[in-house]
Amino acid sequence: MAFPDFDYKLLKALDAVVSEQSFERAAKRLHLTQSAVSQRIKLLESQLGQPLLIRGQPLHPSPLGQQLLGHYQRVIQLETELSNQLNVDEQQAQSLPLAVNADSLASWLIPALSPLLQQQRVEMNLYVEDESRTWQRMRSGEALACVTSKATPIAGSDSHFLGYMEYLCVATPAFIERFFANGVDRQSLSRAPGMSFDQHDDMHIQFLLEHFSLRPGQYPCHTVRSSEAFMELALASGAYSLNPRLHVAKHLADGSLVNLVPEHQVRVPLYWHHWQLAGKLMRQLSEQIRTYTQTCLPQL
Repeated sequence: MAFPDFDYKLLKALDAVVSEQSFERAAKRLHLTQSAVSQRIKLLESQLGQPLLIRGQPLHPSPLGQQLLGHYQRVIQLETELSNQLNVDEQQAQSLPLAVNADSLASWLIPALSPLLQQQRVEMNLYVEDESRTWQRMRSGEALACVTSKATPIAGSDSHFLGYMEYLCVATPAFIERFFANGVDRQSLSRAPGMSFDQHDDMHIQFLLEHFSLRPGQYPCHTVRSSEAFMELALASGAYSLNPRLHVAKHLADGSLVNLVPEHQVRVPLYWHHWQLAGKLMRQLSEQIRTYTQTCLPQL
């Protein structure tokens, strides 16, 4: 299929609708009428001969729409870099949409980003998803890069191994006295409440199935959609949980948390994916993240 010359204001309308998840909010963001936004997307679809937006709840781009949005995000970043080079005294913030898992965001990502944030004018947009799903934000064109557990890169992107996020099964001494006084086994775990992040998080499920032959429904389990709350609920003796070693190290050291089953841990490999044509800022960011994670994430 021969693509027409793109009118980027049409791509901008598609990007706004997907980002805002609403034609009305997209119109306000672009200072247009809702009808004008709709017409721009229809015109782009007419030029390309296929739908670009799947109109449902949530709104999401079609496969071709995903390709176009990824292209648009990269073009915007490159244009901003060029503009900043040509207008040194009037530099504008560069948009940096990233997809990351909650545990990385709560532990190593901000320190890894810190030097860049102090040196550059950056406007971040962080999409927080399970590490197995962050790549979908990148594939859809919403993110320029992602932290993911998937090793294989999307076509047109590069993948770099960052290290392993290690998870330990922990609880407070008070919780252990209440539920595990006679040890951690299938019977005690069937009574003790655990924690999962959301419906996409199967780490707790797989851990109990693999090591204790317990299936979902055979034990109580909280749903807690926050890495920080995971820690707080565990420290409040409300549950036991699989928490990153980075989060629990100091609590294990002072005795406020105990590793329930030292013989078992979960290791999740993390990878950094970024578009190949994403500009100087992304190259700098990628180098910082790869360098930083070598110091805080196990490499073997």
